[in-house]
Amino acid sequence: MSALEVEDVGFSYGARRALDGVGFSVPAGHFCALLGPNGAGKSTLIALLSRLYDLQQGDIRVAGHSLRQQPRLALRQLGVVFQQSTLDLDLSVEQNLRYHAALHGMPRQLAAARIDEELARQNLGERRRDPVRALNGGHRRRVEIARALLHRPRLLLLDEASAGLDPASRLALNRHVRALCREQGLSVLWTTHLLDEVEADDDLLVLHQGQLVTHGSAHEIAGQNGLAEAFHALTVGGAARTTATGDGVGAHGAPYKDSSAGRP
Repeated sequence: MSALEVEDVGFSYGARRALDGVGFSVPAGHFCALLGPNGAGKSTLIALLSRLYDLQQGDIRVAGHSLRQQPRLALRQLGVVFQQSTLDLDLSVEQNLRYHAALHGMPRQLAAARIDEELARQNLGERRRDPVRALNGGHRRRVEIARALLHRPRLLLLDEASAGLDPASRLALNRHVRALCREQGLSVLWTTHLLDEVEADDDLLVLHQGQLVTHGSAHEIAGQNGLAEAFHALTVGGAARTTATGDGVGAHGAPYKDSSAGRP
């Protein structure tokens, strides 16, 4: 079963079409990158996936449950980290997590065990009583990931999760989420406008002006000329999908590494 199925989804803000017939799936246990320039419709799609907005067209299924017909069952399988932080800065790390567990109706004993587990996984056990305000940006994101995973979802959505982080923290966060995907069989949809957050063996979606312009492996889409050239062609030049394979050059001239060479 796919962790996520998006079928012919469209959405408009008045006369402005933000999404137009978007359809794709995320297989169970896969890391899928949704890449698009600012204003492409990524955040609108996340708002629809998390049911902040009601669907106007099409359907979305999370672990087989329709957001239209079975919204509660679908949302139980979903964890979300939004672009803008939703943590209470004046509460401690643990208090933020306990509040989320209560919203999901977890018994206190189960919530305590899950909180211990997730804080250990995020290497935040020693910060549990610290106010969130005292944490740096990277650690706050880890608290949000811990919170999103407390109820054991099948799918984790991250909307520009690295926004505002320094390069080292961005890299650490990206690697951390990938490790969660590998170790737990978690499915991940990671939205970004930064090419260096994409790896060669990722499932890659490219969204532009509300339309899905290509979907495939990042390695295939990058082709002979690299992901930066392919992305430019798809979102600026309007070229058709790139299908050639081979290593290329990534953003800012950095090497775009094939997975066969090992992760950086």
